[in-house]
Amino acid sequence: MEDVLRPIYQERASQKSTLGILIIEKKKPISPVTDNFDVILLIIVRGATQPWYVKHYEFENKNAAMHIVDEDQLTHWIDTSSFRRAVEWVIEGRVVFDRNEYVTTLKENLRNFPQEKRDLKKAIEFAKLIRTYGECKDLYETEQYMDAFSKMIHSLHYLARLSVIEKGFHPEVTVWNQVKRIEPEVYKLHQELSKSNETLDKRVQLMLLATEFAINSRTINCAKHLIEVMGSKEEPWAYGELMVHPDIQPYALDLGALLDYLVDKEIIEAVQIETKGKNLYHRTYRLRRND
Repeated sequence: MEDVLRPIYQERASQKSTLGILIIEKKKPISPVTDNFDVILLIIVRGATQPWYVKHYEFENKNAAMHIVDEDQLTHWIDTSSFRRAVEWVIEGRVVFDRNEYVTTLKENLRNFPQEKRDLKKAIEFAKLIRTYGECKDLYETEQYMDAFSKMIHSLHYLARLSVIEKGFHPEVTVWNQVKRIEPEVYKLHQELSKSNETLDKRVQLMLLATEFAINSRTINCAKHLIEVMGSKEEPWAYGELMVHPDIQPYALDLGALLDYLVDKEIIEAVQIETKGKNLYHRTYRLRRND
């Protein structure tokens, strides 16, 4: 297979903009990691006019997908988990070209998982967990149990990803296999929700309690990223100001739910600022003061 693809990647390797090339081969009949292609050819470049370019090939009753990805796009995928397969491609991929050990360094950074990257990913998953948990609770309280069950599945998925990150690993596509190995307590919650003999509403009720405990015990640790951003200035933050902050962008869509939760937990406080309107105030946010 590699003999057929070699002329393609050798041509790319000769270009100065190419930083590294990896090959990821399909290992089982159904392969989500490779989108069911027999082989993925990942080419990492610098300064591309198009952040991500994909081309498909067929040969000898097999198929291949070539992904040419700008390094900035790849970094964004890795930091925000917005395209999880990319992380697995880098970790599991076989290196066939490596300019100045770029790919070697990238793989090492992924294995080490620096704390600042970990804090960002925890904030992303925690914000999603807060939002879906709130939605699940609302659906449960209005007796929409099937929808509540569906939301609880999503909540547990975010909790699972969060627990993997806390252990210092990047969540994979098959996250529950990871969780079963490294965080059995969270895995047990998923089993209880899906396989319990209790009625559907009772299962959701029990998981709401368990998830609430899991959220509360992680709050300070998982909100660290947002807390540090908000602590970078003394003045209160307007919501719109926080939402467009470059460090907050990866979880801007879930920021409202996260802020509301942290206000409720008295970690952040809402501050009223007068407007020109009578009895109308801007609602802003700052870290709660202990004085």
